[in-house]
Amino acid sequence: MKLALELAEKGRGAVAPNPMVGAVIVKDGRIIGSGYHEKFGEGHAEVNAFRSATEDVAGATIYVTLEPCSHYGKTPPCADKIIEKKIARVVVAALDPNPLVSGRGVKKIRDAGIEVVTGVLADESIRLNEVFMKYIVKKEPFVIMKVAMSLDGKIATRTGESKWITGESAREQVHRLRSALSGIMVGVQTVIADDPQLTARIPNGKNPVRIIVDSTLRIPLDANILKNQDLAKTIIGTTAKADREKAALLEQAGIELVTVPEKDGTTDLSALMKILGERGIDSILLEGGATLNYAALDAGIVDKVQIYIAPKLIGGSTSKTPVGGKGIDNLNEAFKVKGLTATLVGEDVLLEGYIAKDE
Repeated sequence: MKLALELAEKGRGAVAPNPMVGAVIVKDGRIIGSGYHEKFGEGHAEVNAFRSATEDVAGATIYVTLEPCSHYGKTPPCADKIIEKKIARVVVAALDPNPLVSGRGVKKIRDAGIEVVTGVLADESIRLNEVFMKYIVKKEPFVIMKVAMSLDGKIATRTGESKWITGESAREQVHRLRSALSGIMVGVQTVIADDPQLTARIPNGKNPVRIIVDSTLRIPLDANILKNQDLAKTIIGTTAKADREKAALLEQAGIELVTVPEKDGTTDLSALMKILGERGIDSILLEGGATLNYAALDAGIVDKVQIYIAPKLIGGSTSKTPVGGKGIDNLNEAFKVKGLTATLVGEDVLLEGYIAKDE
């Protein structure tokens, strides 16, 4: 199953909105076939594993990282293929939360008299497909809040300089993440201050949809992010307070404007997530500043945090920290992070964890 999970990872960035899935076929203690879902709309992991088999798979065991599908989509049901191939045993990591599958694949296989074992490395499979696991159920994007800061918790110097706090390895890893997710989001102040492109600058990288939160349309008309919509699409989440003349100019330039209700005088981020989900955006990298980061946490839209910590001390009582905004009054109101892990990325430390939610 560990090998199947490693294979599944190879589909990252190429199979969305489908999940990443790997499969390994074992017979008489030998691996005789393996495969993974390589590209959206093409063969699933089980099918590719069967194609690679070096001998008859009848009587073999197949290890699959996610419950085999039982419905017709872009491809025929994998559960039917497993039955047809006379597999003797199926070992599944995690069940599929997709309402179209949701235990039906396992039931169909068991009803055919085939032994099924579930829950083997399930947590690892769920983490691998955390985007799919949320989006398929809620139709809202999985949001990762990314922060780069110094050891003393600063995201810029007192003069506003922020390039580059982290090292090259960390920056490259972030660009790979941009390429793997379907959207990237910042606030208009970040656009005004940094004039970023928000693209994935890696070989063969896929640019995410660029999402700007701008309640009154303060965005400069000559901003980099508004240029070359063939390179990457831009969506601006705004409100009824937006300048109508400027809105017309932006729309003429090919920018999509999404008007959502106001909340506390600014863009309602929860409402924006629902609209973006309806547009097929299943994942967002939040690379905003301190104000947007707090607003996103307060709105409950953040699922995961990635905090890169550089071995530097910046200081300055006015130097910005990663999370600003109003803040909390009492410690028992703090946003709690669970499942925290630490990894060295070049010279920096990456802390990753999940926002604890009352669900």
